[in-house]
Amino acid sequence: MPKLAAISKIDFPYRVDQQEVKQYSRRLFAPSFPQIDKMLSAFDNTEIETRNFCKPLDYYTSGHSFQEQNADYIQLSLDYSVKAIEASISAAQIKKEEITDIIFVSTTGLSTPSLDALIINKMRLSQNIGRMAIFGLGCGGGTSGYSKANILAKENPDAIVLLVAVELCSLTFLRNDFSKSNFIGSTLFADGVAACIITGDNHSTKTENQISFLATQSKLYYDSLDVMGWEFQDNGFKVLFSHNIPTIISENIRADITSFLSKHQLKISDITNFIFHPGGKKVLTAYEEALQVEGDFLKNTREVMNENGNMSSATVLYVLERFFTQNYKNGYGLMLSMGPGFSSELVLLQMNKK
Repeated sequence: MPKLAAISKIDFPYRVDQQEVKQYSRRLFAPSFPQIDKMLSAFDNTEIETRNFCKPLDYYTSGHSFQEQNADYIQLSLDYSVKAIEASISAAQIKKEEITDIIFVSTTGLSTPSLDALIINKMRLSQNIGRMAIFGLGCGGGTSGYSKANILAKENPDAIVLLVAVELCSLTFLRNDFSKSNFIGSTLFADGVAACIITGDNHSTKTENQISFLATQSKLYYDSLDVMGWEFQDNGFKVLFSHNIPTIISENIRADITSFLSKHQLKISDITNFIFHPGGKKVLTAYEEALQVEGDFLKNTREVMNENGNMSSATVLYVLERFFTQNYKNGYGLMLSMGPGFSSELVLLQMNKK
């Protein structure tokens, strides 16, 4: 079974207190929203304490063209990806030349050649490395990318697969967009970069933590294309999401997970580690009410959100990193992310310590 050999994440130097972002938003949106003081409670309702930003807060107070923001996206994605990759390579105790495949996941900027090509070129990875660039899966991209990395490693026992997820959500902020969706986005989204090394069966991992891939499932819900996504405008990426997301989760997620686990002769009660993308406070509540698992089973998920904000696809890998480096219970793990489509991504894991 493919195993997670190493995982690293980026804590940007521009972490900002949520209350500071709140006051910035008050100044920005007050001219367009007479009821701004009531709306500002949305910042507190997220329960986010700090936000992981790739730029200092002053950067967002002035307008930037889409060209400028995207240029920043490319440069920062490359620089921080390399930093995260180097940390994972060191932790996995491998040589960069041994990496057989690279998967790059992102939804918050554009680059052709894709960022994986820039990473290969800058790091001088193998010229024959297998490449996969995934765009458009949004918050679902982290779990989907992890699934695809493990599938590659399962098919090739000699594989050493590098997965990189980069989301610089703050660079999509539209300074002169005074819509409610842009306001809500300003309460929630942040930036994240994570890198994983997944190895095939012919490699032994150097860590006592043994997280192995067992199975995966994707699902797209019909007639829900407008629930979440981007509207591409002349000035950049405009965020779109529906208030119905928690309802969709409440109505579907238990049956989806139950069906997936039953294929492997398992029940929800057999899962000891829940590695979920948080989405937001209402999404977490929807998970809790739908699954009815005893105890604080989303503790790591909640803490990652509180400390960083919603980093789109990278967030679930920050949650996985917390399990991997801190503590987990021996047994089964379940990764879950929801994303545009509207869709869900599931991965079943075996999690044991040596």
